[in-house]
Order: sequence, then C-alpha cells, then structure tokens
Amino acid sequence: MRDISPEMLAHFKTGATTICRCWRVERVDGVVMGFTDHDRNLEFEGTTYQASTGFDAAVLQASAGLSVDNTGAVGALSADGITEADIAKGKFDGAAIVQMLVNWQDSTQNLIVFRGSMGEVARGDGSFEVELRGLAESLNHAIGRSYLRQCDRRLGDAKCGMDVSDAAFTGSGAVDHVDGTPEINISGVDTFNDGWFAHGRLEWLTGQNAGLVSDISSDRLDGAVRILGLWQQPSCPVEQGDEVRLIAGCDKLASTCKMKFKNFSNFRGFPHLPGEDWVTAYPISSDANKGGSIVPYE
Repeated sequence: MRDISPEMLAHFKTGATTICRCWRVERVDGVVMGFTDHDRNLEFEGTTYQASTGFDAAVLQASAGLSVDNTGAVGALSADGITEADIAKGKFDGAAIVQMLVNWQDSTQNLIVFRGSMGEVARGDGSFEVELRGLAESLNHAIGRSYLRQCDRRLGDAKCGMDVSDAAFTGSGAVDHVDGTPEINISGVDTFNDGWFAHGRLEWLTGQNAGLVSDISSDRLDGAVRILGLWQQPSCPVEQGDEVRLIAGCDKLASTCKMKFKNFSNFRGFPHLPGEDWVTAYPISSDANKGGSIVPYE
C-alpha cells in the first residue's frame, strides 16, 4: 500500500485534479535530470523538472510480492536533455529513475508510483525508448563465484593484482587510417607480439569516442600497423588520428596467466577441474586403476 498524504488524498477526491507526471533520473556519474509532462517547468526538492521534452511513460503494471515490475518510457532527444550522443556513450545505462505524480499547483503534494533503473535504450528518428526496470530486477542477478576452469577476474583488478599500466602490457598509438571496414588500424604499437592485445581493451583518448572503452576480439600485425577487431563497434565515428591506449589481452586460461603475465599465484580459476566425461566414468579392467591424480604434475 502506498503512503498518500492526507492533503493529496483530499485533492484526488475533489474529482478535478491538477496532477502531472514527473521523472527524476540520476545517472551513474552523478548527473541528476528531471522531466515532466506538464506544460511548464516544475522545481521542487532541489530538482528542476523540464517541460516540453516529450517524455512519456507506458502504463505501469505493478504486482505484489517479489515479481519484477517493469514498464517503459519514450521521449524526444533534445540538446538540453537526453541526447543521442550520451545514450550512445552509455551515460544512461543503469541510471536510477523515480516516477511521481505531482500536484503542479502545490508540489509538496507528490506521490512516488515507480522506482527503479533504466534498462535497454533504443534510439532513432529524433526519439528514444527506454525500458524501466523495477527494484526487484536486481534479484535476478547471480551473486557469488562459479567453479570454472577459466579465471573469473578482470585483468588488472584488485584480486588479479596485475599492473596494467606497466609498459610491458600497455601501449599508446593512434588510428592510422579508416578504410570502411569494421576493423581498427592502429599505428605506434608495433613493438608488441602478434595477438598480444587479443581479448584486451582499447581506451579512446581523443575523438568523438573519448572516454569510452572497447573490448578487443582479435589482434594481428600488418607491418607497422596493428589491425584490431572489436566485439562491438564504437558508438561514434572513428577518424584518422584518434589517439588510443591498448591494454594487453587475457583469455582467462591458466597457461596464459603463467606464461604471459607470470601471475599464476593470483589465478582465480580451477584449471584441474574434471570434465563431465571424467565425473561419469567408471573403472574398467584394462586401466591401471591406481587411484592416483589425473593431473600430471611436474
């Protein structure tokens, strides 16, 4: 049951209300934005809610218990509100959002009808559409570690312990040329071995993609130029001369951790985990059946 103030409840009972909808969006970088479907801007509780943004929401379906309450919202892309560039750069991914009913004649009378976060955002033709995910959505996320042969850490994080700023594992260069293919041609980092940055990261330092990070799927040398394949194309166009920083790749295998990074003591996987065939196997007379380890230790 929602807690409705006596003043707002009395306003609802009049039958002739002055109610509008407001949305408060707080991005993960701390930027707070407000939107309203009223015809004038509203300001209360330290946030200005902008009108004439075309922001509107679908019908909210709420349910009891722990089931997820999801809805959607649509709006117009605008220079002073939600822009296509900011959406492309992921600035609204996971942003916290609150939807309220507000008496525009007395903004102290307001009622929260939805609280959650932004999910998938689609854009096009000067507008956007965003999925709004309820608070119970977080209960669908897996928590804890899994027993896998591969490492479950990201190269350079606290438990990995690698210093990715070391010159042996990172290098800076620039886009050599743009040839219209999905691959990125980088010059200035040809001193590393072929494939050194496969499964690594590319940080955009300048250009329209500055501040973004792309995951590298493949890496090969062609003379003095590195040709990188990315798992996902950059949000904004790539131009010749854009400066980048490359971080060595890790495929999460124990052999890579031991030989490439000399960091096997911090390996967070289980390389000797038996496979399903071994688990379901049974002793047969032709085998030694000595009960020893299946792992050949040196």
